[in-house]
Amino acid sequence: MRSYMKKPVGMLKFKKAADVGLTYALLILVGIIFVFPCLWLVLASFSKTGSLYSFDGFFPPDYSLDSFKTLFTDTAMYNYPQWFLNTLLVASMSCIIGTLLVILTAYTISRFEFKARKPLMKITLVLGMFPSFMGMTAVYILMTQFNMINNHWGLILIYSAGAPMGYLVQKGFFDTIPNSIYEAARIDGATNARVFCKITLPLSKPIIVYTALTSFAWPWSDFILPKLLLKERDMYTTAVGLMSLPETEFARFAAGAIFIAVPIVVLYFCLIKYMINGMTAGAVKQ
Repeated sequence: MRSYMKKPVGMLKFKKAADVGLTYALLILVGIIFVFPCLWLVLASFSKTGSLYSFDGFFPPDYSLDSFKTLFTDTAMYNYPQWFLNTLLVASMSCIIGTLLVILTAYTISRFEFKARKPLMKITLVLGMFPSFMGMTAVYILMTQFNMINNHWGLILIYSAGAPMGYLVQKGFFDTIPNSIYEAARIDGATNARVFCKITLPLSKPIIVYTALTSFAWPWSDFILPKLLLKERDMYTTAVGLMSLPETEFARFAAGAIFIAVPIVVLYFCLIKYMINGMTAGAVKQ
């Protein structure tokens, strides 16, 4: 009788171990699939010849730091430092203005009742279904009329103006803040501006951080819009500038692509602590 009872228990343990082992095997496989392109790009940046055609299979035959040196020193035709600064300007200003507009839009839709509220939400949902590149011709004509071709502020204006279209995530966060907090503040005589600055913003650090990260990452890595509006080589962003490199400069392309990820990683590690702290500090949510 005891041996009969032990068999099902042993089979259950075996199935559980097999399930766990299969899960970890799949996770490792997926991790390798995602890590391999990054590893290949890092190794390609150290290619001594610099040309894509000299690779022995996937990897370069010889390694050197010359591509990183030429990336910042050889700026006669491919001025990567200038491209980097251009991208930093566009992404930073778009992040600041876009985050402010998105937060204000989401807060207004979430907390105020007005006649055009629901129609406006429906319109933005419908417009969000269409890909952004459908309006590129109209955007180019408008930028031409406003004399903003080859102008970084034209890019900043477009990125910032389009940011409030993605307000739904932020609105959902504001909806979770209980009305009792706002009612108590209004009973004490607080105005709408004071409620927003003193109550809503301290409670909204996680969503503000999320909005800032997404508002920075989109202009930082975008290629289509800068390629459309920026015509002079010195005005390029990093995405457009790197795509203009020939195949013989692939090592420089890989080195520049690695440096593109640095500001995103730095910004993430600088802001993640505010996201974590903001989830537990400020007040108790219902």
